[in-house]
Amino acid sequence: MTFRLLANLLFVLAIPALPVHVTDRWPRARPDQEKIDGKALEVFFTSLRTEPQRDLKGIVILRHGSLVAESYFNGDDANSLHDIRSATKSITATLMGIAIDRGMVKSVDDSIATYLPNLPRDGKENIKIRDLLNMRSGLDANDDDPASPGNETRLDASTDWMKSVYEVPMKAPPGKQYIYVSINAFLAGAIIENASQIELDKFAFQNLFSPLGIARYKWRHVPIDRTTGQGNLEITTRDEAALGQLFLEKGQYDHRKIVSSGWVEQCLANQVPISAVDPYADFYGYMWYTKTETVGGRSILVHFASGNGGNKIYLVPSLNLVMAITSSAYNQHYGQQRSHDILLKVLSLAQP
Repeated sequence: MTFRLLANLLFVLAIPALPVHVTDRWPRARPDQEKIDGKALEVFFTSLRTEPQRDLKGIVILRHGSLVAESYFNGDDANSLHDIRSATKSITATLMGIAIDRGMVKSVDDSIATYLPNLPRDGKENIKIRDLLNMRSGLDANDDDPASPGNETRLDASTDWMKSVYEVPMKAPPGKQYIYVSINAFLAGAIIENASQIELDKFAFQNLFSPLGIARYKWRHVPIDRTTGQGNLEITTRDEAALGQLFLEKGQYDHRKIVSSGWVEQCLANQVPISAVDPYADFYGYMWYTKTETVGGRSILVHFASGNGGNKIYLVPSLNLVMAITSSAYNQHYGQQRSHDILLKVLSLAQP
């Protein structure tokens, strides 16, 4: 074996080589081989280790389908499960696409009442599945308002989440106003559970996680017998990257179709303009975000999943690049900004 080949096999930026069974998802390449400034990247990752907050957990970078760099921080490693919070919503949206592909759910234009027995006919029957996925349900829900009937904190205290959700009144006509709230993703997950007749995490394992090589995970369950489609999925940073690669490859992974390319396009489409209310995004699709970043005079389109604390799955189609970030800076203002800064730095080091 040549020295160069050995280096390619063992290279993992800033951490020791790991057993084959956790690294065989992708071929390996050095950053410089994939036109990323490896020396500058290593210096940058080293600087992240000096941060006083101690809550950055992992970074994984894929380019052209190869693992080019990864680093772990503050006690985590490649096998650490991490709560990615609301980045889970993007996975729930993916599962909705799979349910539609398999004929379990007919269309995003269906009323949610079709799949939610005993839903009150107080205007909720006018909500379409797409309204949930676009965060335009019109429900009286606001996670930032403690007094809101649909506030997620109120749900956390519930002994029957479906009953509590059904009791949330309507506030506006569906399909009109974007308000980012967790209740919409929870209902999307409940629709998948009802349509498939299995729990959301089991549906995910059978149809998404297993094909991506995700064998270990935790996903919160709440009363009564529901999975939290809006968050609290625990996976590894590499698992995040695999989900990103799936979308970069338009629904295929390792030459296997997992979700339709049309669904991926809709998830990433510029469906709802949100820049007026979100400094980190220009548009919202089906629970995925899009923003055009300006880096070194280049305009670079980025799609991403996002969770509290700075948990991210970034897709950069023009660079054929995926970056996953895990972080425990929950409810800290700097968490999202730090992940955004990491994105911009990596983009500045990657050449077309």
